[in-house]
Amino acid sequence: MTISANAVDGPQAAAETSAVSRQQVGSPWSRRGVAAGPPSRGKSGGGVALESAAVDFVLPDALSAAAPPEARGLARDEVRLLVSDGPSLTHARFRELPSFLRPGDLVVFNNSAMITAAVDAEYAGASAVLHFSTWLDDGGWVVELRDPAGVPWRGAALKSGARIALQGGQVATMRGPWLPDGDRLWIAEVAAVPGGIDIDVRTVIARYGRPITYSYVAERWSASYYRTVFGMIPGSAEMPSAGRPFTEALVTGLIAGGVGLAPITLHTGVSSPEAGEPPSPERFEVPEMTARLVDATRTAGGRVVAVGTTVTRALESAATVDGRVRPMAGWTDLVLSADRPARVVDGLITGWHAPGASHLHLLEAVAGGEVIREAYRAALDSGYLWHEFGDAALLFRN
Repeated sequence: MTISANAVDGPQAAAETSAVSRQQVGSPWSRRGVAAGPPSRGKSGGGVALESAAVDFVLPDALSAAAPPEARGLARDEVRLLVSDGPSLTHARFRELPSFLRPGDLVVFNNSAMITAAVDAEYAGASAVLHFSTWLDDGGWVVELRDPAGVPWRGAALKSGARIALQGGQVATMRGPWLPDGDRLWIAEVAAVPGGIDIDVRTVIARYGRPITYSYVAERWSASYYRTVFGMIPGSAEMPSAGRPFTEALVTGLIAGGVGLAPITLHTGVSSPEAGEPPSPERFEVPEMTARLVDATRTAGGRVVAVGTTVTRALESAATVDGRVRPMAGWTDLVLSADRPARVVDGLITGWHAPGASHLHLLEAVAGGEVIREAYRAALDSGYLWHEFGDAALLFRN
């Protein structure tokens, strides 16, 4: 049975999990429903500016992966892997992952698949790109206006009622900012120009959209480069990139070695926050079977390993104060940090995050500040590559 966050150990636990589930409604992307209504932005959400993470560094341009590893002559699972388990750091290739896990460990992955959420647009006479971040239950969409060069919008300021022209004869009209303390993400309604034919946003995205990219990716790559072996349910504005290095052969190797696998769903929003901005609310679901497997793994002494920050956020949103996981579906605005450490995730597989990213706080919440500092220092010194097409890390609590 899927339960509401407010049903988990009373109001205090509900506030700590920062997940809300009110009623089951149909999703435009998923075969199964998710709960209606994003959470209000309280003390656990976007109203709080994040302090500096435990790791502070400058990322050289040369360490930004500008293209998929396939363009560098590597298979997906041949990217580098830095493993931090106990007092030592180990340099490896991602395909060696099974050798760093134990029989009885559980790998939890995100089965959300990327949608082609970047659509060319025009605003105030200037070329632009509109990123579709997530859908709302009233038919609106959360969007971000970006410069075609892959950097924040530098043109005329948005305001309520502003109209952005899209391909296919559609217009996105801005209702207002989505979050109380920010003006980066807006709620938009999409409709046809006068006399035109309305096209569903899903159709606009499928017909005219492309994968979201940022300035460090100079060329465009087809959507196939942004798919993961786990992606089954369309809905993420951007690829859950920690799952990209996995291959069918690697997954088979994990299972043959006695490592369990279980899914969650978290539809990622756009990942271009300003420095110090907490992550935005996101839709998620932790199925009943996954919750049972997590609890059984922990009871038996195995380790729960999250494939990425998305899985960590979903599991921790469904975690009770005593370290159990309940099945849950809805929105989460949970912000993990040293002040709210992980309760059920023992380690995570992750890419390398940019300076100032809120994900650095999440890494610290799982592995601890010292582990993160040492891992990032080693990655910088050894020339690991950053971002969605870059290298990876496996980080455990020390």
